[in-house]
Amino acid sequence: MFGTLADFKDLLRESHKRNIKVIIDQVYNHTSDKHPWFIESMSSKDNPKSDWYIWVDGEKGKPPNNWLSYFGGSAWEWSEVRKQYYLHLFVKEQPDLNWRNPHVVDAVMDSIKYWLDMGVDGFRFDVVNMFYKDDRLRDDPKVEGRLSKVDYENYYRVFENDRPETLLAVEKINDLVNQYQDRVTIGEVGSPMGLPAYFLYTMPGRLDLAFNFEFKEINSYSPIKYKKLILDTEKLYQSIAWPSYVLGNHDSKRFTERFKDLQDKKEKIQVLASMLLTMKGTAFIYYGEEIGMEDAEIPFEKIVDPAGRNLWPDYKGRDSARTPMQWDDGVFSTFSKVEPWLPVTDDYKVLNVKAQMSDQDSLLHFYKRLITLRKTSDAIKYGTIQFVDIDPNVLAYTRSFQNERIFVILNFSEKNIKLSGSLVNEFKKILLTNIEIQTVDSVIKPNEVRILK
Repeated sequence: MFGTLADFKDLLRESHKRNIKVIIDQVYNHTSDKHPWFIESMSSKDNPKSDWYIWVDGEKGKPPNNWLSYFGGSAWEWSEVRKQYYLHLFVKEQPDLNWRNPHVVDAVMDSIKYWLDMGVDGFRFDVVNMFYKDDRLRDDPKVEGRLSKVDYENYYRVFENDRPETLLAVEKINDLVNQYQDRVTIGEVGSPMGLPAYFLYTMPGRLDLAFNFEFKEINSYSPIKYKKLILDTEKLYQSIAWPSYVLGNHDSKRFTERFKDLQDKKEKIQVLASMLLTMKGTAFIYYGEEIGMEDAEIPFEKIVDPAGRNLWPDYKGRDSARTPMQWDDGVFSTFSKVEPWLPVTDDYKVLNVKAQMSDQDSLLHFYKRLITLRKTSDAIKYGTIQFVDIDPNVLAYTRSFQNERIFVILNFSEKNIKLSGSLVNEFKKILLTNIEIQTVDSVIKPNEVRILK
């Protein structure tokens, strides 16, 4: 339903003509229950693929352990054909592969090689830290004192995540990908360990990158928590591995939501975008952030996310942040010629790419200037970071590489902040600001971005 392989090859060829790299999402934790592998596996207990998935003996109505699906209910589904349970950490239509079977590993490696030979530029590996499960199927421990309405949040998911064997699988994948030039590997590491896990999966010989989700989990518009997280990341990664940061993604509300009803919304978005794009590490921008797209109100009957449908109303799912990209004010925002899988947000006629392209003061043009600055500055791309104490409401730091030094000042407050000290006199050239200033003065205005050289 997403098109043919020929369509994909066209996309790849036309993208490469335009110097656009194509990274594809690959899900190797599970397959569809309609996949030929699973159909064969489920057919009997003695077929060639009988143990390509995780099958366990048991009694109908009594799952093997307390593991829960992330989309609601038990992670075990009974098969009347085999008279056994199979594991699905997501919906029952997504059975988990058995990575302990070497034939499964070989098949995955063949798949990776297939796409590399075709010319894709890299991979984003879905739930890469969940490939291996505890071989003894031990119960997950309960979170003491927590009674969330979303049941899986009441357990530490330690026996389905971050098993030691998974790191060996990641190294095997890395060995294969490194046989090709200029390819990248990115891991979605949804680990209960957080930051240490992202580092663990990106140590030498493993993945190039793992999304740092901690950044997007900070809900307060305050520099203190961001600064601590950046310092923690720097201390952990050092020059051993390469960090990354994200402000939002397809699994959470858009970060613009927190400023939805504020008059100075655009300036606040500019402050966070400037922080993201002047950090040491790789920055990921979730589509629509560059024009300030917000979450949509999705009625229950139009929800397609299984998590939202299964856990409603305690959890309304992730569709609100997955609505079509808003290109212009045409029908369906010209995302498609037919009605898309989710409704376009109500504000698409005024909030769209076309409108912002013609407005030099728009958020889109600010992002473009930020990205241009990042691309042309070795200090931002490669340099060390040193924080400067100015005011509790200000995030300020220098980025230094060889002879280039950049000074980033971000005012998170609603007040003017007076600058003082030697750095103020040292950095005189304005590289980027979101406030109209002709010369460098000593007052940082509310929600001001000031990047100096």
